[in-house]
Amino acid sequence: MTTSIDPALISRISGEFSALGAQMGVLGRDLELLRTQVVEGSAGAQQVSGEGVPEAGAGDQGSAAPTSAAGDQGSAAPGSGAPAGAGDRAAAAPGSAAPVETTWPMHPIPPGAVPPGSMVPPGYVPRFAPAPAGAVSGWAGPQGGMMPPNVAALGQMPGARGPMPPRGPVPPMGAPMPPGMRPPPRNGPRAPHTPWWQRDGVISRLLAVAGVAVTLIGVVMLLVLAAQAGFFGPVPRVVAGAVFSVALVAAGMRVFGRVGGRVGGIALAATGIAGAYLDVVAVTAIYHWLHPVIGFAVAFGVAAVGVAVAMRWQSQPLAVLVVVGAAVLSPILTTELALLAFLIVLQFACVPVQLMRDWPYLHAVRTLPAALATFLFVAGAILGGPAEGERPLLLLAAVAVALVGLAGTIVVVRRKPTDLTASLMLAVATVPMLVVPGMYEAERPIAATIAGVFAAVLLAVAATTLVPKVAAVTKVPGHTAVVAAVAGSIALLEACVSVTDPRTLPTAWFLVALAFLGVAGQRRSGVTAGIGAAFATLGAFAFLNAAGPEVLASQHRSEANLGISTVIGAVLALAVVAVAVWCARQLPGLQNTAELQWIAASIAGLYSVTAATVSIGVATGADDGFLIGHSAATILWMAAATSALFYGLRNIGKATAVAKLALGSGLLVTAAALAKLFLFDLATLDGLLRVAAFLAVGVLLLVVGTRYARAFAEAGANSRETGETPTP
Repeated sequence: MTTSIDPALISRISGEFSALGAQMGVLGRDLELLRTQVVEGSAGAQQVSGEGVPEAGAGDQGSAAPTSAAGDQGSAAPGSGAPAGAGDRAAAAPGSAAPVETTWPMHPIPPGAVPPGSMVPPGYVPRFAPAPAGAVSGWAGPQGGMMPPNVAALGQMPGARGPMPPRGPVPPMGAPMPPGMRPPPRNGPRAPHTPWWQRDGVISRLLAVAGVAVTLIGVVMLLVLAAQAGFFGPVPRVVAGAVFSVALVAAGMRVFGRVGGRVGGIALAATGIAGAYLDVVAVTAIYHWLHPVIGFAVAFGVAAVGVAVAMRWQSQPLAVLVVVGAAVLSPILTTELALLAFLIVLQFACVPVQLMRDWPYLHAVRTLPAALATFLFVAGAILGGPAEGERPLLLLAAVAVALVGLAGTIVVVRRKPTDLTASLMLAVATVPMLVVPGMYEAERPIAATIAGVFAAVLLAVAATTLVPKVAAVTKVPGHTAVVAAVAGSIALLEACVSVTDPRTLPTAWFLVALAFLGVAGQRRSGVTAGIGAAFATLGAFAFLNAAGPEVLASQHRSEANLGISTVIGAVLALAVVAVAVWCARQLPGLQNTAELQWIAASIAGLYSVTAATVSIGVATGADDGFLIGHSAATILWMAAATSALFYGLRNIGKATAVAKLALGSGLLVTAAALAKLFLFDLATLDGLLRVAAFLAVGVLLLVVGTRYARAFAEAGANSRETGETPTP
């Protein structure tokens, strides 16, 4: 690699500075001329314009002598403090003193050396500092090597890469715009801002919605308030409402076909259809002229007509106005259980729309009224006690809302898997069914059956995404499966609570956690693993409530609270710990938490072993069962520590994190076993049980110490051979 400087590079750089100085000199001269014209007035401007631009070689100072100027650049002599451009301004000012002579030569720019668009005029004479002799190879001036006069001449210089691109007055792309300049309009003048109330269609839509609301309120007053005031008889009221509704629908169809009549036609038709639906509600629930089944069928027909008109006109607002108007005003006509049926009819009548139209607002307004009303009725029955025969009807209503919601959601998400509104409406539709078991608190088997069946249905829907072949057929997206899994898990939680008592509740929740964690590890499902972990946590709290540390430490309380149920719960807790560790190793993203997993598993395992041994001792009914259990727990603690130490010593040569963690855990458990032996067992146990505990722990300590010493000796021998430090 050479360290010499390329003369061609020096030439190009000096040429750039030369051209820049020349352009700055011209700019200074023009500005000075402009100032002169402004000061001296129009006559002075004419005089200056008559003098013209100095000839080539004369310089800006008006002198042809090469030694009478200070340079166009106005650059000071080396080492001086004169600012750039000072020489040009001093020479151009009228009446100024003669400029100081210098030894800098003047050389006019050769013809053709000025690039197109340059600000340098032809014949301009710049001055340059003399270059060292021989610094520029292949080009020399009158005084033995001058800098090139213009960058355009670089194309003829030896070693040049080619002519520089022409420089013009237009700034490059991205450069800031000079002050005072405005960008040209892109697509003509900007359109004036229109207030919202002057925009096309806004006021007409607002007036249409207001008209629908006011007219429907008038229909309700005709059907209810007129009856209360004694105006008209029942038949005239009903007939007037029906005729008025039909007239509105006919007017809407007529107006819709005209120019600009879409908004008015939709408003009229929606008002007429909703009014007809309210008329059917009044005939069925107030006057009882129709059997409820017939009334529901007629209402379904009216709603179906409204949906059909909306689909033909391709108008979601029409369907939404019909459903909202009928659903909001129906509670004014009746608050009996028949109201739920009419709202469910609206919910069901709009399901076919989802097969062909993507109308999320309709999906929301058809689900929310039915689910909310059913929830309020069920909550009222739970708090105030249901009347005779109401519970089956409320259960039937909750089942209908949930099934219609589930069916509508599956229909929507099969067409549009990204529709989150459908999954949210499924969650809303499941709320009444999750509350229904509260009505059967005194009849727990019925509550458990209801919750269990509902949980099975929802979990079956969620499980379709775990089997690839089934998922390809059902096409249930992930967000819908998550909603179904969460709702199904809540129902399963209720079923567990309904069939158990405080002692057996941990067993039920541990069984559910085992199932979820097993499926999660097999299918590597994070959502399923999260649900399993939630059930495991609930089971752990329930188990601590039945067999807490204060219970295990007291013989009296242990004999009063522990038994076979706690033995089963402790064994299932150990199984949950093992399956949870295996599941965590299968899930992506949890492999880096092995140390934390082993620590948590060790603590939970030791507590479960202690609870199991003490519970077994108490369950045997022996007088010393509690003491036998604690003695066995201490021995098992030490056995577990021995196993961990043996595993770590056997695999310590592999230098794995698990082996090191096993050694550390084994030592900690050994310390815990010794602490229990001297702090608890020594004071609690007596006779042969205390002897057995001390002998067993002592023998295991001797075995561990011998194995640890041998492992250290083997490691030392290997280190002497390899030159490494012994690991144990």
